[in-house]
Amino acid sequence: MSIPLRMPNVNYIIISGHLTMDPELRYTSEGTPLLQLQFAHNRRYKDRSGNWQEKSSFFRAVLWGLQVERLSNVLKKGSPVLVEGSLESRSWLDKDENKRTTIEIRARRVQSLEKLPIDEEVQEEELAEPNSKADEEEKSVDDVPF
Repeated sequence: MSIPLRMPNVNYIIISGHLTMDPELRYTSEGTPLLQLQFAHNRRYKDRSGNWQEKSSFFRAVLWGLQVERLSNVLKKGSPVLVEGSLESRSWLDKDENKRTTIEIRARRVQSLEKLPIDEEVQEEELAEPNSKADEEEKSVDDVPF
């Protein structure tokens, strides 16, 4: 008699890539926002002869929640992203009544990996702050009696 193996219930994916098209912001009939993303992940590897190869895999992701509207304004085709979530299968009937099935990422978090432009004034303030703190520390060190 064999003992059944207890499999953990794990469904988690973290993947990065570049958007292959602009994200599509939609709303359900209840007004809940959702963002549909399509992106490609490129994998580089050496083949048996030692030559570098590149293989692209394409994914779809759906994101629900508060960050959807903000991300729809930030992300665009070509944007690098990091997507965290779980895999989910979904089925539907197409216009010819054929059953269609897809597997997509139900995203918990999507992070833009693009560098944001830094405002020159903010950058100057950040550069000035360490110097003023260093001056304060030097003054406080001089005040020590030993």
